[in-house]
Amino acid sequence: MIKTSSNITMKNIAILLGLAMFFSCSPDLQQIESITKKDEFPVEEAENLRILYSSHAHIQMIMEAPRMERYEGEEPYMELPEGFVMTFFDEHMNETSRISANYAIQYEKDDLIDARNDVVVENMETKEKLNTEQLIWDRRNELIYSEKFVKVTSEEDVLYGQGFESDERFTSWVITDIWGSFSVDLGPDEEQEELLIQPE
Repeated sequence: MIKTSSNITMKNIAILLGLAMFFSCSPDLQQIESITKKDEFPVEEAENLRILYSSHAHIQMIMEAPRMERYEGEEPYMELPEGFVMTFFDEHMNETSRISANYAIQYEKDDLIDARNDVVVENMETKEKLNTEQLIWDRRNELIYSEKFVKVTSEEDVLYGQGFESDERFTSWVITDIWGSFSVDLGPDEEQEELLIQPE
């Protein structure tokens, strides 16, 4: 069985073949960019923003941002020009994962966050980290994905690809056009081997 510490299996690799269908249904990134009109003035501004997201009196996420600007219109959006950090918690208020970026826009109608510029996603439990320059966070469907170059680092492996999809807590993920090296579990009586995947 082929796996990383994120439990990548042959099933996950098979999913990669169908991932193109997902992207064909995803919001077009150029269309998202065209929505933003910089000649508008914000209707609301805030500094040192801290938003708590909870369910049944349990805090699930905390977003922190140095600055927020909110714009109205046909496609209202919230801009975070100095970036943000979103921290996820379990039921015991232990930090489980984190998403950060140096810039972001949240599109209110679709509940999408377009995070850009040094985007980092970390899972504190599996010790895995994703780096990319653009990440779309579909909060409605609790998904994060990218069509850009991505790098995923764990304690043992480093993987690269052109495209990525995961649940928002970065616990189960797949990479498209994958290359890099990761461990191969040959079974209880065999030693692990290093598998190298190179780009075509």
